[in-house]
Amino acid sequence: MTSPAPRTVRVARPEDVAVLVDLIESAYRGERSRQGWTHEADLLAGQRTDPEMVAAAVTGKDGVVLVAEQGGDLVACCQLERRDDHVYFGMFAVAPGRQGGGVGRELLAAAERHAVQQWHAGEMRMTVIVQRDDLIAWYERRGFVRTGELSPFPYGDERFGVPLRPDLAFETLRKKLG
Repeated sequence: MTSPAPRTVRVARPEDVAVLVDLIESAYRGERSRQGWTHEADLLAGQRTDPEMVAAAVTGKDGVVLVAEQGGDLVACCQLERRDDHVYFGMFAVAPGRQGGGVGRELLAAAERHAVQQWHAGEMRMTVIVQRDDLIAWYERRGFVRTGELSPFPYGDERFGVPLRPDLAFETLRKKLG
């Protein structure tokens, strides 16, 4: 019996953009996303991201996109962005067929290490759609705390999706690092 190929984490490169867009879309939108447990297919239709947004994240001067690779495939990604008093964590996606296998947990831990080691960050924050109870619970098990701080979903800006319900909002979660 052969063991699975090891997973590695690296910084994304511009040539990864097309694969990253497909990975993110597959994890969040449409029928492919329903293979995993973290999809938003019941909340939002349309796109989750586009090549321009991903390219800006990959090449941005105040952040980085980390990718997890296994067997030559990109299986997960996340974006870290340095902000005034924290690091913002976003664009987190795990290939639907790989969800539940530990890759998300490993990539989140690598992102936290990167934030501390590269930027001496003391806190990580993210926003999560409040209706995603299972996902929020997953983050809470990893040390994130709900803040009760809500921000509106960008209704009318289809770059972020087409809402399937009128009550979407984001809640900020935070975690002390170090």
